[in-house]
Amino acid sequence: MKLSRPVSWFLTLFGVWSWVIWVTFAKNLYKDASGLAFKDGSPTAYFWVHLTLAIVSFLLGTAIGVIGLRGLRALRRG
Repeated sequence: MKLSRPVSWFLTLFGVWSWVIWVTFAKNLYKDASGLAFKDGSPTAYFWVHLTLAIVSFLLGTAIGVIGLRGLRALRRG
């Protein structure tokens, strides 16, 4: 199956967007000073749930971006 050029670009840009958003989110989560992510220096359930969300979203975004890149490469070759 070949992806169209617009779909391939959308998937690639979605992957890049995921890197920017979720890496920034994880950094902000780690630096959280509100007391939600850490209590007495220990990670809370809030931290673990949101870290898991960030990791899963980052991995899915990466996979989607790779599909987009492969689509672009296939279009360039064909």
